[in-house]
Amino acid sequence: MNKYGFIRLTCLSPEVHIANPRANKAVIETALKEHQRSDIILFPELSLTAYSCGDLFNHDLLLEEAKQCLLELAQQVSKQLVFVGLPLKVGNGLYNCGAALNQGRIIGIFPKQFLPNYGEFYEARWFKAADGNEPKTVNIDGQKIPFGIELLFKYEGYCPVIVSGCVCEDDWMPVTPSSFQALAGATVQCNLSASNEITGKHQYRLNTVVLGQSGRHISACAYASAGASESTTDLVFGGHMAIAENGTLLANSRRVGDGLDYNNKGYSISADIDVSSLLNERQRMNSFSDCSSRYVAYETRYLTFELSTDHSIRKLLNKITGTPFVPKQKLALESRCAEIFGIQSAGLKKRLQQLGDNPQVWIGISGGLDSTLAALVALKTFDALGLSHSNLHGLTMPGFGTSILTKGNADQFMQLTKMSVHEEAICQLALDTFKTQNHSAFGVIDPHCTLTAFKNALSTLTEEQKFAGDLVFENVQARLRTFLLMSHGFVLGTGDLSEMALGWCTYNADHMSMYNVNCSIPKTLVSWLVRYVAEHEYQGHLREVLMSIAATPISPELLPLSADGTMNQFTEDTLGAYELHDFFLYQMLRKGHSPEKIIYLAAQAEFNQNYSSKQIKQTLKIFYRRFFSQQYKRSCVPDGPKVGSVSLSPRGDWRMPSDAEADLWLNFN
Repeated sequence: MNKYGFIRLTCLSPEVHIANPRANKAVIETALKEHQRSDIILFPELSLTAYSCGDLFNHDLLLEEAKQCLLELAQQVSKQLVFVGLPLKVGNGLYNCGAALNQGRIIGIFPKQFLPNYGEFYEARWFKAADGNEPKTVNIDGQKIPFGIELLFKYEGYCPVIVSGCVCEDDWMPVTPSSFQALAGATVQCNLSASNEITGKHQYRLNTVVLGQSGRHISACAYASAGASESTTDLVFGGHMAIAENGTLLANSRRVGDGLDYNNKGYSISADIDVSSLLNERQRMNSFSDCSSRYVAYETRYLTFELSTDHSIRKLLNKITGTPFVPKQKLALESRCAEIFGIQSAGLKKRLQQLGDNPQVWIGISGGLDSTLAALVALKTFDALGLSHSNLHGLTMPGFGTSILTKGNADQFMQLTKMSVHEEAICQLALDTFKTQNHSAFGVIDPHCTLTAFKNALSTLTEEQKFAGDLVFENVQARLRTFLLMSHGFVLGTGDLSEMALGWCTYNADHMSMYNVNCSIPKTLVSWLVRYVAEHEYQGHLREVLMSIAATPISPELLPLSADGTMNQFTEDTLGAYELHDFFLYQMLRKGHSPEKIIYLAAQAEFNQNYSSKQIKQTLKIFYRRFFSQQYKRSCVPDGPKVGSVSLSPRGDWRMPSDAEADLWLNFN
């Protein structure tokens, strides 16, 4: 286990020698030597004898040899938790078992509870199904080994891990033993299996047995099945292995029938499990705890084991996406965009239906991403309600930082979509406000200054002076725009989740509206949503305009333009990359990670551009400072639809005191 709560789990489906425990022991020992850095290692069902022994299971010669090989194998295991399978006689019954090995000894053995005896399966011919009434220990070579269906294996290090084991069919039941094991605390669940391969079975196995259970149990599920060398008589075994964490597939193996040549020598897969994240998610979901207290099948016995502690900053096996809100695969991205766009539209539709038969909606159109997305959602909703696009009133309010590019895109977008087009310039209003306030904007204004003289004075500012900014100069413009919009009627908000997290809005200005369809969409996803709508809903010149908007740099356009008339204010120059901020937002809110762990993950994440360690840390400090200091804005935001697992609504997902201090989160180097 490493210092950030990751454990490395390996599933193996090695070559099997049927009814030859000593040969199988040698194969397992070789595999263990090759995976010394793994914390948990999982082998298939009956891996010491093979699954296909048939009536040979009734021969004591085979059973005693398997038991002796288990003892010898345990001595080869150090600070790893290793699961192997074997048949074991207990009392008058023979059980299909999984054995847990750690630090030179057998620490516990658990029997299979549900025996398939249908179709191609015939296990009840040889084995007895465990029901909890078995002896609590079994004597092996003079050692009393804990035995039973109620065993869990516990590591009590700085990040506690509880591991469960079960055998094949147990995880295919309507109510699985794994469910009770998860409620008893198991965060890593291992299944030793021998599942034969038939058409279509691998999808059910993957989706239901592995992915489905890991999601429902908020756990990691590992599945290791016997491979092609197990095949005999009428059955072919596929060697399928999979590892999932909380409904997400981390590793999936080759298998017989996947269309590629299969190596009978076997395969392995490995993944790093984020145990601390699973524990945090269980704590967050109070209903999981409620379920734990309600359904207790039996009294659990916890058996301790030891793991090596790795404090080095080792690279994870799993790929860490730098864009957790934006799927990498095109089909997955398009599916997500379609779903989000539909949720936004449905939310707005309900609100508009409360406004009467002919609602009139106003929106500020800047030629930027957020206002464009909100307008597209409104237009889609109007179509669903049978309303004219002219009921959507687009208002451009050019100010001192409005560029030709964005103004042109805004005008064309409104005209091409046939919404009502309005324009109200705010420069003179802003100047009048400065005079009323006695505000010397950028130090270039006097009480008798005309608008022309003021603009001329602004044009003489150096780029450094412009970049330094003037907060009153910006806020006055932002509030005037909201004042003008709300003076007309129902205002559709445009601010996104990333802006809400960072407080990148003017209080009671672009911060406020009557309904905001973008409130839970991160900035990194907004541009993809605009592109998606452009590609799937529109064509020709309108599509070109939308693509131009999607490619436009992010800017509030509140500072004076550059000498050549182009925008001089770029949000990411001030805040840092939105890609980083969205990554931090996801890791903090969704995963509950510490600053140190976020830095660790960011250093390995696959971003769209390279960031130095210094950039990551500097941007993370900006993120925490702004996130904590800007909560007062989030405490009074408009309604809007939740579209993903991360939301900052003060009425739903995020309740935080406005005066919380960030010192604890900023205490990193």
